Amino acid sequence: MKLVFATNNKNKIKEIKHLIGDSIELLSLEEINCNEDIPETSDTIPGNALQKARYVYEKYGYNCFADDTGLEIEALNGAPGIYSARYAGEQRLAENNMNKVLSELNGIENREAQFKTVIALIVDGQEHLFEGIVQGEITPKKSGSAGFGYDPIFQPEGYDITFSEMSLEEKNKISHRGKAVKKLIDYLTSLSLSQ
Repeated sequence: MKLVFATNNKNKIKEIKHLIGDSIELLSLEEINCNEDIPETSDTIPGNALQKARYVYEKYGYNCFADDTGLEIEALNGAPGIYSARYAGEQRLAENNMNKVLSELNGIENREAQFKTVIALIVDGQEHLFEGIVQGEITPKKSGSAGFGYDPIFQPEGYDITFSEMSLEEKNKISHRGKAVKKLIDYLTSLSLSQ
């Protein structure tokens, strides 16, 4: 089965390929010559994921999936949420985003947060949503060099290290994206078995 993953984020593609294995041929936007910025104008995480998947399906005709992820911090009323990638500005720099979060939480005791990923899949015109959530907290400072985005300041529940201090295997087992992708893979497996 050929599936387009509607993203240009090489880190996300690497993570998903690692999870999916060889059972599905995964194509990036670059590989289908989709070079335009896909609009993300919904005010929800599932809405943005669906918007991206529909764009690729309608314009390029490929079965595809797209994800949207948000870091939701309790003390910031769920921010940065859908603005996670550009929280500190349109240049989308992870370093600036983390610095902004750390500065806003300075002196705040409640550091509870969750990462939420929603994957929207469109196969032959049928739409499906898969959600993954991981609870945790924002650390007082950055720690670790692996991963991307907010990984250096997010410590998942039950661990004393950040996502950034974990191996890709370890992170994928418990992460929001890992959970959503597992649901996606289970669904795709059931689909290929029934054909």
